Amino acid sequence: MVSHQDLSDKKEVLRFLKKMGVDTRFVSVMTSQILINNLRFSKFSRKREEVFKKYYPDLEIVRSTVFQKICTRASRVLGETLTPREKILISHDNNIYNKTLSYILEPYTRKYGIEIIKKEFDLDNLKSLEDDFTTVALPLTLDDEVENILGHIFRGEKVGMKSSHHKQGEFKIIYPLINVPLEWICSWLKVDECPMDERNELAHDFLMYLEEVVPQVRENILKSAHYLIDE
Repeated sequence: MVSHQDLSDKKEVLRFLKKMGVDTRFVSVMTSQILINNLRFSKFSRKREEVFKKYYPDLEIVRSTVFQKICTRASRVLGETLTPREKILISHDNNIYNKTLSYILEPYTRKYGIEIIKKEFDLDNLKSLEDDFTTVALPLTLDDEVENILGHIFRGEKVGMKSSHHKQGEFKIIYPLINVPLEWICSWLKVDECPMDERNELAHDFLMYLEEVVPQVRENILKSAHYLIDE
């Protein structure tokens, strides 16, 4: 049995998982948890979990269906935007958005060999940072983008929206959560009330109303906005 102190040895945990037949490209290995990103691809069966827990009893195995849905949506963006061995900057602020980014990006340190740099930063002053990085990951959610689109409509402005990535000077900006509803994040992290900081209240309330009568309203608004902009 491995003592609690040894749990900090991430490489040891990863080696043990591989030895058991678990594909570590589809699990997030964090300080006190292992979260399954894709149950089928990870091959992390209940039987393998039983074996693992004999050696690492203090390490929690999380089989959240919601988290797996978040990872599936995020993978569509990350598969299109990431290149091998990129150095990616994310905010060290441990709010629910950045925490989600950290968890979904962690397996890509093995899938693509990326390096994750956590630091406070200002988008307008990226060049002033001493760290060597090529990409910035921002936690823009599907709700953020849809409320932004509705805000343009309510103000009579041309509909504008962000793509999954764009260039800002020499840096690439990516939005891994742009297809992920905020409700999924709050549900996975067991947050009773999703934060409303800096949200468009009118657009948010209208979206809540539409949600009661239109299935997948966020996804449909985003899809329609793409059609309008592409024409």
